[in-house]
This record gives sequence, structure tokens and C-alpha cells, in this order.
Amino acid sequence: MNKPLILVVEDDAPVRNLITTTLKAHDYRYIVAPNASSAVLEASSHHPDVVLLDLGLPDLDGIEVIRKIRSWSNLPIIVISARSEDNDKINALDSGADDYLTKPFSVEELLARLRATLRRLSVTSNGADAESAVFQNGALKIDFPAGCAYLGEEELHLTPIEYKILCLLAKNLGKVLTHTYLTKEIWTNSGENEIATLRVYMASLRKKIESSGYPQIIQTHVGVGYRMLKS
Repeated sequence: MNKPLILVVEDDAPVRNLITTTLKAHDYRYIVAPNASSAVLEASSHHPDVVLLDLGLPDLDGIEVIRKIRSWSNLPIIVISARSEDNDKINALDSGADDYLTKPFSVEELLARLRATLRRLSVTSNGADAESAVFQNGALKIDFPAGCAYLGEEELHLTPIEYKILCLLAKNLGKVLTHTYLTKEIWTNSGENEIATLRVYMASLRKKIESSGYPQIIQTHVGVGYRMLKS
């Protein structure tokens, strides 16, 4: 079985070489693009499984590359950028990126993020119709047709909004969902009041699904959003 094909979009030759050497050492297939125009061309021509994307490209900002790819494909995009401000991360994630890794980075973290993204891709592929399936992640189970969630053998007593948040995180397993994305999905807007309300609901939800000795499965990205971890 072939390893996934990775598109590396990076104009800095030393960083690009570090990434491709790491991928080669772990038997991943890869193709490279040094700028935005070639990135879009390679993505549309070769249909890679994952894109590793730098934002500071010489011909076009990487955010525009994300938007162009998202206009025709949902393939996973992991941003690798020196931009470390929360607003930069939020902008990339809201534009359609699946994950965000800040430079400088360790190759171990890069590989871990890549594995997590590929696991999420596998879960999505194997559960083509999520609304008619039962989602399982460790002790957590969501019966979508029944509209019920369970932790171990116990049914969780969730409010409608808590259940909706849980479903959004589950359907995007391993992906960081920004405050803006979540509030728009839940309340159709994303003002500061809604973000504050989201934090209240999230605290209540976490108390219900991370108690009784069960491990943490919702990870907070401070100033950005939340991610459901794969157990």
C-alpha cells in the first residue's frame, strides 16, 4: 500500500529540504512547490493527500492558496509558518486550513501533526455518511441518528447546544475549530458575546465528558479555538 502523497509548499530552500528529507526518511511520497502558482497547479494536477503550506510565499500570500484550493477541494492543509500571532492562526484556520504549525518546529511535531491529519482523513473516508453512523472515540460514542451521546455505558445528559458543539468537534476529529467557526455554526454570528457564551458551554461540556477518570479529549488552543483529540 502506497504512503500518502504530500505536497510541500515552501520557498525557503533549507526549510523545504528539512521537510522533504524528513518525509523521505519516513517513506512518505512528496512533491514540492516553491511558490503559490505552482502550489495550486500541483494540487490540482496530482491530488495530494495532504498539503504542507508556508504562508510567506513570493508571489501570493498562502492564505490565498488556501482559499483557491478550498474552492474545489477539501484536501487537508497544514500551515507551517513563522507567523505566530493568534490572528494569523485564526485567519488561516477560518480560511480553510486544518492545522497550524509555527516555525521553528521539531520534525517530531511535524510528523505527529501529519499522522493526526491522516487519521482524521481516514475516519472521514471510512464514515462517508456521518449523519447515519455511530461515532466512536475512546469511551465517547455519538449515535447521530438517535441524537444521543454516551461516555462508557452511561448516556450523557447534554443541552442541545452542548450536543451540537460535541458533534461539530467529532465530525472534525483532530482539526482545530476556531471560535469564529463554532459560533457561526451554532448561532450564525460570531460577536464577542457569543464567544464568551461558547466558553461557558464548552466548560460545561468538558465537565461532563472529561470527568470520572476519563482522559481529556478536547484540547484548548488559547485565543484560537478547540480540537477533539483522537483517543
